[in-house]
Amino acid sequence: MTKETPQFVVCINNKGYQASLEPRKIYQVIPDKEAESHKMLRVVDESGEDYLFPASCFSPISLPQTLIKELALAT
Repeated sequence: MTKETPQFVVCINNKGYQASLEPRKIYQVIPDKEAESHKMLRVVDESGEDYLFPASCFSPISLPQTLIKELALAT
């Protein structure tokens, strides 16, 4: 079993999700192929739980491997 590298996105639009998402904040993506097929992303929001949000609320970002590890450990 191989462990996937955690993926992160930055919120670019929180319209309709102000209580759950903060603009310009980095969120971890939980892989969910079915959600992606519906143009949704499963992300860990402000509550610490993972929920589905429209992919249009986010922009994918590339981070250095050391930062990815630190962010993944912080959850």
